[in-house]
Amino acid sequence: MNYIHKNENAIYYECGYSCDNAIFLKLSSEAFFLTDPRYEIEAKNEVLNAKVVIDSNILKKAKKILKKSGIKKCSYDPKEWDCFSFEHFKDLGIKWEAKISLSHKKRIIKTPEEITLLEKAVEAGKEGFKRTKELFLETFEEADEFKLTQLAKDAMSNYGKLELSFDPIVAINENASKPHAKPTSKILKTKDLLLMDAGVKYKRYCSDRTRTVKFDYEFEWDKVQKFKSKTIQKAYDTVLKAHDKAIKKARAGMRAKDIDKIAREIIHKAGFGKYFVHSTGHGVGLDIHELPLISPKSKTVIEDGMVFTIEPGIYIEGEFGVRIEDMVVIEDGKARVL
Repeated sequence: MNYIHKNENAIYYECGYSCDNAIFLKLSSEAFFLTDPRYEIEAKNEVLNAKVVIDSNILKKAKKILKKSGIKKCSYDPKEWDCFSFEHFKDLGIKWEAKISLSHKKRIIKTPEEITLLEKAVEAGKEGFKRTKELFLETFEEADEFKLTQLAKDAMSNYGKLELSFDPIVAINENASKPHAKPTSKILKTKDLLLMDAGVKYKRYCSDRTRTVKFDYEFEWDKVQKFKSKTIQKAYDTVLKAHDKAIKKARAGMRAKDIDKIAREIIHKAGFGKYFVHSTGHGVGLDIHELPLISPKSKTVIEDGMVFTIEPGIYIEGEFGVRIEDMVVIEDGKARVL
């Protein structure tokens, strides 16, 4: 199959290197990595199994290579391209075959080497949570969500040594009712509900973890939590049960939507069904969101080597939110928590 990539992680997966201005072409038995002179040294040292082509206008150069190749069909992922860039190739007489998530579908089954990298990312993320706890305890009496979020960035990245998978979500009480809450001026106090969703990268591979806790001087990012509010406690226990059961019952050969159903039915039966507003999980790899999607509509059949999150949640607007998230890998037909 002939194909073209512009997305950094899609390119990295193909040849072991990428940058913010590159194109990867796979044309029959030939592969080309195109970038500009700023990245010439790194590209020539790190690109594997592709010819490195340096040009100040990589779109124009890619067009020349495509024209010279004489190919009749070429696949691409429309999500990787903007209209301006792709217009360069429309007059070549090539039949362009749009394939959504082209790279993600190739990457859905992780190799043992990739699983090891993901395990190391998860472990680095776990250490980041520990550092974050220490900073929160040192400064919380005068820290609002803006400051707490910045502290989480510093701690999770080990003060710049690691790249973040995404900007951490740090939310207190009612702000946690927004699944992707943005920070506010709310100051953290003891006995508050505190939700944190964060992750880091290890050699480009991502981790993703969420914990919801009752904040006090002795808090831990544990999954056993005790809240004063009976409603919050019931919601928390429900989410934890949905989280644990979905992991315990996940099997190779199941459809992804059936794993979602396991978690969703527990939350529905507890009376919180309308407050679970997102999918149960998503794949994780070079991108923080990959395949498979663990959603009510996903017909993907789960296989060994797939890595994804399990992250059920309950969100009651203006009151509180609860989410518990871990990454799992399917091995020997069952889910193992990374």
